[in-house]
Amino acid sequence: QVSLVESGGGLVQAGGSLRLSCAASGSILRPNTMGWYRQGPGKQRELVASITTGGSTDYADSVKGRFTISRDNAKNTVYLQMASLRPEDTATYYCNYRWRTLAMWGQGTLVTVSS
Repeated sequence: QVSLVESGGGLVQAGGSLRLSCAASGSILRPNTMGWYRQGPGKQRELVASITTGGSTDYADSVKGRFTISRDNAKNTVYLQMASLRPEDTATYYCNYRWRTLAMWGQGTLVTVSS
């Protein structure tokens, strides 16, 4: 069992920055992929960014150049540095851990970007 605890959400003005953190604990298996998904009001959950144990990253087109994902394997923690935030980035952000077919989710952290 893997537990994911997110932190760092909040209210920010458009153009501002936020940093999300997600700490994983429990039976962490490697190699794995950790990432961030988001679900805005009335929208489906979508991938924001992901990173493998080896450091390979993937980003949604809408956040490329603005968001940066990173991880500390020693701490089993993944980060999402968000810059140049837009009102359309408003969503609940969920941390995700994947190992083979196993997927675990965090409880979500709300990010609200005001215009």
